[in-house]
Amino acid sequence: MSMLQQLKYDRSNFKGDLFGGVTAGVVALPLALAFGMQSGMGAEAGLYGAIAIGVFAAIFGGTSTQISGPTGPMTVVSGTFIASMIATMGNLEAALPAILATFLLAGAMQIALGVVRVGQYVKYIPYPVVSGFMSGIGAIIILLQLFPFFGQSSPKSIPLVFINIGEALGNMNVHATLLAAATIGIIYTFPKVTKAVPSTLVALIVVSLIPAFIPMDIPKIGDIPKGLPQLRLTEFTGLDWSLLGTIAVPAITLALLGTIDSLLTSIVADNITKTKHNSNRELIGQGIGNMVAAIIGGIPGAGATMRTVVNVKSGGRSRLSGVVHGVLLLVILLGAGRYAAEIPLAVLAGILITVGIGIMDYKGFRHIAKVPRTDAVIMLTVLVVTVFADLLVAVGVGMVLATFLFMKKMGDTADTQTEVGSLQAHESTQAWEDEADMPATLKEQVYVKHLYGPLFFGFTSKFQELAKSIPDVRVVIFRMERVPFIDQTGLYALEEAIEELNDRQITVAFSGLHPQVIKQMKAVGIIPGLLPESQVFEQFSTCKVWVSGVLTMVEEKSNRNGGHSSARRRIKSIN
Repeated sequence: MSMLQQLKYDRSNFKGDLFGGVTAGVVALPLALAFGMQSGMGAEAGLYGAIAIGVFAAIFGGTSTQISGPTGPMTVVSGTFIASMIATMGNLEAALPAILATFLLAGAMQIALGVVRVGQYVKYIPYPVVSGFMSGIGAIIILLQLFPFFGQSSPKSIPLVFINIGEALGNMNVHATLLAAATIGIIYTFPKVTKAVPSTLVALIVVSLIPAFIPMDIPKIGDIPKGLPQLRLTEFTGLDWSLLGTIAVPAITLALLGTIDSLLTSIVADNITKTKHNSNRELIGQGIGNMVAAIIGGIPGAGATMRTVVNVKSGGRSRLSGVVHGVLLLVILLGAGRYAAEIPLAVLAGILITVGIGIMDYKGFRHIAKVPRTDAVIMLTVLVVTVFADLLVAVGVGMVLATFLFMKKMGDTADTQTEVGSLQAHESTQAWEDEADMPATLKEQVYVKHLYGPLFFGFTSKFQELAKSIPDVRVVIFRMERVPFIDQTGLYALEEAIEELNDRQITVAFSGLHPQVIKQMKAVGIIPGLLPESQVFEQFSTCKVWVSGVLTMVEEKSNRNGGHSSARRRIKSIN
């Protein structure tokens, strides 16, 4: 589909796009202010970034419902870099040319990644790496907001937080701490009253008004520039080009992190809307948005999961919703800047702490003792490296660990299995011999999916595509006789496929599960949570008898009700 065709607008979506964009903009406002302050460039930089990335990534990106702007991971990286540049050059004004040049270069790199079609490879990142990375980001956000929670300025590194936490407690600003605690309390309790208004916005407004009635000595945002953002082109002309080597590495980090962050959100949007994004175009759109943000003095960002989900749930269906979100923030900036200056920093700290809590992967922690030990080791390693070292290094370490541990597992498996098959699961249209005697009536209503080889992080995206291609039948049988091993990524992909088939009223059965596979499926609750044990069979022959009985019962019930069985597609086999 050409870009011109994709830009054609379906007017029936207008109401939903308008409401979705406005709702997402309202949710984005306090986050943009908070991320701007955390970055070290000021609340206005967060708003500028949210406006530029929100509008331009929506127009040029490849995910129709994506809402983009400053995010926790991007702010952590950019904030660390900004702090180091200020320390090196003395103040923000002196460091600004290098800082904005870094953001501009990161956006250009994202465009280049999209042009050379790198986006399609992000799906091969193992779940434990993503889990550890996101939990690490959440931990960093929470730890860096502990000092503002107590009314103090936060140290610029995690080790310093631990070293000086006693000082923060000793010098606690009680008023600031109470405001931060009230903010967190409202964010978590207000949805029990109503979800019509975002609880984050309610907390921002209500708690920020308290100092207007009760005198408090607390740090606030301070002055925010009024009017439209100014072009910062002179900053680039004043750049000391000898710093190019200094800014290259953080630019690469931001580009890769923004790529991962955005495309993971695109996958979330796809799962909700049942659509498919264009990953390479999404990178180009994100790159353009980040370059524009740099030009107007904004911080970089990426696709924002929470804001995207809010948009979709509120009716957003096209890229217009993302544009509306950005325009709303611009209108707020023009008309409410003087009010934003009075927002206490403790309120923003409370908001960011809830963001950090929300980013943590509790599903991964819940299953840490149940998934393969190698996956647990990878997740914890990535988490620790993310918090105490470097985000990009953490992902690299996780990928190397996942690759080597997987190869070791396959080596061990090959020693104990007489037929392991290919190390890469693949597809085939040939039926197995024991399917030849299936009755024609059975073949019309049953879809058999074969799998060869381990169901691991390198194949799960393909598996999800195959699962979505299953036609409307009565029963799907997954034949797993030749799947010797499943990892955490494969488990969650399998879980997602079963949930989708259940939603489509399709009965799922499994045949020939190996001990390691069935053990892991039980450990994380797929069996019996999603799949009753009565639908798991050691032998395909037994499964055929069960399926025949189920279909006979359904047919008899249909006949008693005077209905007729609808025509079904004939059986297909996927190896």
